[in-house]
Amino acid sequence: MIITVTLNAALDLTYTVPSLTPHATHRVTEVAERPGGKGVNVARVLAALGHAVTVTGFAGGATGRTLRDHLTHTPGVTDALCAVAGATRRTLAVVDARTGDTTQLNEPGPTVTPDEWAGFLDAYDALVRGEGVAAVALCGSLPPGVPVGAYALLVRAARAAGVPVLLDTSGEPLRRGVAARPDVVKPNAEELAELTGAHEPSRATRDARRRGAHAVVASLGAEGLLAVTPEGTWRAAPPGAVRGNPTGAGDSAVAGLLSGLVEGLSWPDRLARAVALSAATVSAPTAGEYDPRVYADTLPKVTLTPA
Repeated sequence: MIITVTLNAALDLTYTVPSLTPHATHRVTEVAERPGGKGVNVARVLAALGHAVTVTGFAGGATGRTLRDHLTHTPGVTDALCAVAGATRRTLAVVDARTGDTTQLNEPGPTVTPDEWAGFLDAYDALVRGEGVAAVALCGSLPPGVPVGAYALLVRAARAAGVPVLLDTSGEPLRRGVAARPDVVKPNAEELAELTGAHEPSRATRDARRRGAHAVVASLGAEGLLAVTPEGTWRAAPPGAVRGNPTGAGDSAVAGLLSGLVEGLSWPDRLARAVALSAATVSAPTAGEYDPRVYADTLPKVTLTPA
């Protein structure tokens, strides 16, 4: 079993309009609703790959109930979210059908009380010490009220239980989390530069690893992934430009890395899977999902080079 942690879960709404124009009234041609937040997105892809996944974090209010109802209808995913008094946030993606561009609006999330945070810590500790836990993914932003060092605490708890842990966050939570020595960190180029102060990807990725992470996999957008690991350093790139909606592509890459870890794949094979899943997510008709046909076609074409 794999555990994904989404402290700031969301109900994702995607509106498609013929053309998005500022200051204008728009007629929505398509609406999609799904459970979201980075760790929930990762869980959904892992389940589609055949892995049993338990989702934890926070959920509350009417939005939280809707999110949890969606999770009960997601095969392979177990809901272990902790209830909070505040309402789970919503994220709104507006897709311009003419250009394919997406405009994203993200609510901040519920304010978590100290008692609610303490209750989550107890539940999380019980989960990571449970039988058959193969890995943990800690993903996304922190809702108001959660300590900035939360991920560092959760990394240490997973390591104490002997469970590999992947961290995907940003800002100060990333800086503190890296110092707790997670097995894998997956920042994008902007997050990596903010963490290290270096804008050259190779230098920044190596610097991030020196700060405590066992391995660092940097997402470089259309250029693919750059990984610095104990076994070597690689670049992995898709076979060509991919058109579509990039929402959730990074989460699919995390699912590829995590599934490869628990299956014992080599680092090059993990990276190829992550890039192929990311490309398939960009190409999918629904934001945040992945197209299995594109994945199967892209996987053998991913370019891997030592870096």
